[in-house]
Amino acid sequence: MSAHGGGHATLEYYPCRYGTSRVLFRGPRRQLDGLYFAFLGGTETYGRFIEQPFPALLEQRVRLACANFGVVNAGVDLYLNDPGVLDLAAGAAVKVVQVMGAQNLSNRFYTVHPRRNDRFLRASEKLQGLYPEIDFTEFHFVRHMLGRLSDVSSDRFAEVQDELRMAWTSRMKQLLAHLRGDTVLLWFADHPVPSELPWRLDGDPLFVNREMIETLRPRVNEVVEVVASGAALTEGTRGMVFGDFEACAAAELMGPRAHQEAGEALAPVLGAMVRR
Repeated sequence: MSAHGGGHATLEYYPCRYGTSRVLFRGPRRQLDGLYFAFLGGTETYGRFIEQPFPALLEQRVRLACANFGVVNAGVDLYLNDPGVLDLAAGAAVKVVQVMGAQNLSNRFYTVHPRRNDRFLRASEKLQGLYPEIDFTEFHFVRHMLGRLSDVSSDRFAEVQDELRMAWTSRMKQLLAHLRGDTVLLWFADHPVPSELPWRLDGDPLFVNREMIETLRPRVNEVVEVVASGAALTEGTRGMVFGDFEACAAAELMGPRAHQEAGEALAPVLGAMVRR
């Protein structure tokens, strides 16, 4: 049972596992014994509150199984820590990797949960030395912690941001090397790829700019940039499925029309690659 635009019902995601992975992915589970496409990414790829996220829409158009390996709030670490799903993704005819934010990965300043990458586990001695006035035991989520660091000192926070940029670029290179074969890097957001790093801590993908994307371009077949149109953004939560207590979370995400736009942008690219 589901309800559009709120209500007491919630969307059925048919959670499932693939191979030896311990992660629950969005189902229904696809058969991966023939040609298939693999989609790796965060909340947008998973399609939270969306009945038909862009991988499902693409499956209807390309007539091949589309395995949705997206995970809500995923960072690059989730995949690098899961050899089972990496092997399955590597076996796909084409891999689509959504650009995920740089905050949800372990680095020299802090450690995140290996599967729930938005969960803050601990600060390193390096970060404690940089911010001696902060009690890091009060934080459970990465974004909350980063917001506090930014408020305390923008100069010191720039050091944290630089570390996240370097860690993200290195991990993305590792991920793309593991995947091998035909790969598409997907920017799917409500804003274009920024030239400079914004200081704001809302929106996604966090801390990723044009320079970082261009660094990865030689390692993929295509870079597809999908920026939700104004028409898609003005629809707000129309067509999304969520309960009363999920309204605020739903309002921060792109809706069904944006997913249609992503599917339309990716369809000719994937079609051409699989026909080669």
